[in-house]
Amino acid sequence: MSINYAKHYQSCVDKVKDEGRYRIFATLERIVGNFPKANYYQPDGSVKEVTVWCSNDYLGMGQHPKVIQAAKEASDKSGAGAGGTRNISGTMKYHVELEESVADLHKKEAALVFSSGYVANEGALSTLGKLLPEAAVFSDELNHASMIHGIRGSQQQKFIYRHNDLEHLEELLKSVDIKRPKIIAFESVYSMEGDIAPIKEICDLADKYNAMTYLDEVHAVGLYGPRGGGVAEMRGLMDRIDVIEGTFGKAYGVMGGYIAGKASIIDAVRCYASGFIFTTSHTPATLAACRASVEHLKESNVERQKSRDNVAHFKGLLEAARLPYLHGESHIVPLIVGEPTCCKEVTDILLSDFNIYVQPINYPTVPRGTERMRMTATAAHSFEDIDYLVQTLQDLWECNHLLRAAVA
Repeated sequence: MSINYAKHYQSCVDKVKDEGRYRIFATLERIVGNFPKANYYQPDGSVKEVTVWCSNDYLGMGQHPKVIQAAKEASDKSGAGAGGTRNISGTMKYHVELEESVADLHKKEAALVFSSGYVANEGALSTLGKLLPEAAVFSDELNHASMIHGIRGSQQQKFIYRHNDLEHLEELLKSVDIKRPKIIAFESVYSMEGDIAPIKEICDLADKYNAMTYLDEVHAVGLYGPRGGGVAEMRGLMDRIDVIEGTFGKAYGVMGGYIAGKASIIDAVRCYASGFIFTTSHTPATLAACRASVEHLKESNVERQKSRDNVAHFKGLLEAARLPYLHGESHIVPLIVGEPTCCKEVTDILLSDFNIYVQPINYPTVPRGTERMRMTATAAHSFEDIDYLVQTLQDLWECNHLLRAAVA
């Protein structure tokens, strides 16, 4: 009897559709100088301009003239590709310069660039865990999928503590022999909640219980701290973090990930992490663009201040409108809908009727019953953009009975 493989996989897709969490990608065309506006290519072939409200390009650096020029110059000088993995002909001066820039950003001895933030977390955490005999890894329950993947790949015992719950973390740390190697893995800004970890207190527990600290700053680098070093820099805590992981794909506006720390730790990951060893290297243009963005934001505070002003204005209007958003400390604004079909319906209405593009966030990214719209007021948005969005949301909240029922 033959197996109908296509039919089987279609049934898997149909299950996602039945649960109301099937994703349809919007085809967008970003236009230099016009962000956060973009051309939206509709299913019927027509094109219209929309305002993007779910971008991770928090500071608009993907459009910055310095970043674009650096990419152009690197392509003109060195071509389109790297020609191999880092181990085999793929290490260029652009890598070295970018890693030196990132190490300087975080005041660490060394840094290592990966193809993405996901690969950086998976590669670093799996490697660091594997190389520590009988290690215990302590992970916040809301850590990103890439961190979960890395911790699982370490094949070491893991302990999951309740989100930002210091008492629970200490309780778990106490349960493990003080002499046993430990890693506490956590994020600074949690992207689906919009809140920030108690970094100092976690570092205090790490000192008390003989643990190393691994901090994911992907949603914070470039955006927080006087030079964009993240929340740890803003709070004067970078020296207390053993490994800082970041990305170039969010506030820096390009792509790629990295880790920074003591030279011996970074070198160990370089030698053992499969995700680093066997991946083709970034292009010269990408690396040069990343470095230009990092260096610019070490000096410029204009973009960060504009972001802070926009976020404050956005949250103030949401508060006045009594819309149910999560009141975190960060720039990320999750607006809770609470039901997947309704969440998708609302975002469809926003796009089709009001030219506002925001993706619904459903399970498994967030727990069932907490479906939401994750919105970001970037440095490139205007107050007029923000006013229009909040007024539109308020009107939908008042007029759409499905939405009212979902949040009741």
